[in-house]
Amino acid sequence: MKNSTLFVMILSAFLWSACNGSQPSGDLLGENATALWNLQGDATINDNILTLNEGSAAMLKKGNYENFELTLTVRLGETSDGILAFHTNNELTKGYKIALDNDLSDPEWWTKTGSLLGIRNLTKSVVKSNEWFDMTLRVEGKTITVLLNGEPVMEYIEPANPYRTTENGSQLLSEGTLALKSNEGTIEVSAMTVTPLAATADLSAQQAEAIDETEDQIIRLHQENFPVLDYHVHLKGITAEEAAAQSRRYGINYALAPNCGIGFPITSDEEVLAYLKEMEGEPFIQAMQGEGREWSETFSEEVRNRFDYVFTDALTFTDRKGRRTRLWIPEEVYIEDEEQYMDLIVEKIVEVMQEPMDVYVNPNFLPDVMNDRYDDFWTEERMDKVITALLESGKVLEINHRYRIPNQAFIQKAKDAGIKFTFGTNNADGDFGKMEYCIEMKDACGITANDMYKPNIQE
Repeated sequence: MKNSTLFVMILSAFLWSACNGSQPSGDLLGENATALWNLQGDATINDNILTLNEGSAAMLKKGNYENFELTLTVRLGETSDGILAFHTNNELTKGYKIALDNDLSDPEWWTKTGSLLGIRNLTKSVVKSNEWFDMTLRVEGKTITVLLNGEPVMEYIEPANPYRTTENGSQLLSEGTLALKSNEGTIEVSAMTVTPLAATADLSAQQAEAIDETEDQIIRLHQENFPVLDYHVHLKGITAEEAAAQSRRYGINYALAPNCGIGFPITSDEEVLAYLKEMEGEPFIQAMQGEGREWSETFSEEVRNRFDYVFTDALTFTDRKGRRTRLWIPEEVYIEDEEQYMDLIVEKIVEVMQEPMDVYVNPNFLPDVMNDRYDDFWTEERMDKVITALLESGKVLEINHRYRIPNQAFIQKAKDAGIKFTFGTNNADGDFGKMEYCIEMKDACGITANDMYKPNIQE
């Protein structure tokens, strides 16, 4: 019986090895590491450190990995831009690529470290340049997970019918080797371990949890290399942890914005600094929403500049009779003549453009009693006044999903004038969708990645 059991164990091990091909496991940078790797260009392995200088690559000579866990300790320079490829071939023309990119000056600012390129691009790197960090890549069945310093930043389940453009048709799970490449700057790896995993995942159960990509608009944005960022998210009805999980699930990056101003949750420089301290290491771009017309005096320029960008709207103002107005509250809207009131709204929007903010949000909002005639009130002349103010002040225009504003005519005029855009949901609770109106207007008006605003993302 013992001999029979031993035979079964040896046979199982043999079959496992045969099914998974010749693949090194364990430490890939230890003793005899140079024998494992095909180094191309200015790449070296010295003292157990793999160094890839610009244009160089390293590929495992043997390895046909399907299910595995790969751990790396990596250091990136400020201009480093490279990839970790898996399920790939010698030409790197198949499989997936993980971004190793901390270059804040990169024109494609939305593909930071940890991105599953073309599938789940990340706009924020949670690791710092010139510091060692740990990365884990786990591929199990149809699920791909990336962790940075032990925290998940990217999760993707490949569905039964994945959406891929012709150009990206080879981005599919199969099997293959591992490779690292530096496109720019230097990438260093001081530890690298791979562990093959048994094929025990329930593929049907995994794919039942996957997003249906036959109709999903978000994967289409990623596939066309468009920045997938909701620039206007509040922690209302959702915690930071829940927002991060939802972001990974949907494949939408979030910019969190606390409401800052008199009568709002944050009312002082000290409270801003405490909030930003709490957000350190979180995977969100950090934005500030200035509330009321006093916000720019309530918060110092130094503190405002700690955010990646600042936005405000023109919904709060003092009317011509000195009455405080908040356009979303019917009891605070005092209309005697609708056309004159519409001119007042335009006047207040133009004034707001002089405030020290970057993005004009909730744009061209009208009170409920006028909103059913939105297109009538927003005449060519009124639209031109606001667009001129946007251009002259260098401000960015939000396309707002919650209120479905501004209308297509205004967005098209802004696009033709060369104004930059953001997409924002401005959620009132935790169920705020996938920027459907923003994507509808993107397609209708021909908005491209070059038309989108690049935040001043700070490391």
